[in-house]
Amino acid sequence: MQSYTIGQAARLLGVSPDTARRWADAGRITTHRDEGGRRLIHGRDLAAFSVELARSGAGDEDAPYTSVRNAFPGIVTAIKLGDVAAQVEIQAGPHRLVSLLTREAVEDLGLEVGMEATARVKSTNVHIDRT
Repeated sequence: MQSYTIGQAARLLGVSPDTARRWADAGRITTHRDEGGRRLIHGRDLAAFSVELARSGAGDEDAPYTSVRNAFPGIVTAIKLGDVAAQVEIQAGPHRLVSLLTREAVEDLGLEVGMEATARVKSTNVHIDRT
């Protein structure tokens, strides 16, 4: 049976290793030790826990639910709203990123100039996550 280290489990669950360790210490997820003394979690236990975690809505509230890897945290510097579409600019260090998205998405995210946000780039699309 596949087993995972605390760090691997944390990555799969989208939380920090410290959070996964606290959950294990509290008995929320069962661990066992390998020959080297590392704490491991059986794959089936981790799968069941991940489903329970998703249903409860618990977890790291700061972690976005996204499949996009290239993240550019920065600050919103401009928002141009149209009737249907919107343009959002983020300054992420030396990088200026511009995303075209729906007006509804901007309003749902509550984006405003001056707030922190993360531009996530996948292929030719720039996705915006409120941080």
